Amino acid sequence: RGISSDERPKRPMAAYFRFVKENHSAFRQKNPEASNIELVKKIADAWKELPASQKQVYEEARKTDWQRYKEQLAAYKAQLTPAQAAALREEKRKRLAKRRSFRAKRELTVLGKPKRPRNGFNIFVSENYEESEGISPAAKLKQLFDAWRKLSSSQKQPYLQLAEDDKVRYVNEMKSWEAKMVELGREDLIRSSTQKSKPETAETAKKAETAKAFSHENAAKLKLKKSEE
Repeated sequence: RGISSDERPKRPMAAYFRFVKENHSAFRQKNPEASNIELVKKIADAWKELPASQKQVYEEARKTDWQRYKEQLAAYKAQLTPAQAAALREEKRKRLAKRRSFRAKRELTVLGKPKRPRNGFNIFVSENYEESEGISPAAKLKQLFDAWRKLSSSQKQPYLQLAEDDKVRYVNEMKSWEAKMVELGREDLIRSSTQKSKPETAETAKKAETAKAFSHENAAKLKLKKSEE
């Protein structure tokens, strides 16, 4: 039968999160005007002030659940066929890859990486989206796409020019941003095409010149051979 990772036994909560789950409602009732962040801080402070003997109760509950979890996990794995186990591993790999991708994008946003340049159609959409017809976003985009296709070259030109200007903006901002990343020691975020090349040594220059001369010589020989034929 088909099996999903949703059927996998859930790892037991840590002692602190047990405390949060059990006391969240009570703290909310005592602090109805507090924001979620303020409420979490209050609960965290209460946990810090909790006597070690009371914290131990939550820790013992976690240990008990952990033993039960290991037994359930062993039973879950035992029922899997090799194909099911492989499928679940692939599902986990994709899930982790998606999570890493999300974290990487979020990091770039925090570091202020410039937004990629827009093309002419993107600019046309942003300027006309609110006035476009259609109930759903997909319907609006379809209507705008049809309208874009009907525009003449002269009507598209202002948007295409704005797109060219945006490319210039992007190039300039990326140069500044990548220079900043070098200062921060984050060369891993710099595009490979903009990595600084190694300084050319005298030996490297000599080899390049020799190769160039050899190429010219071969070209001359080939030309002479063709003229003789």
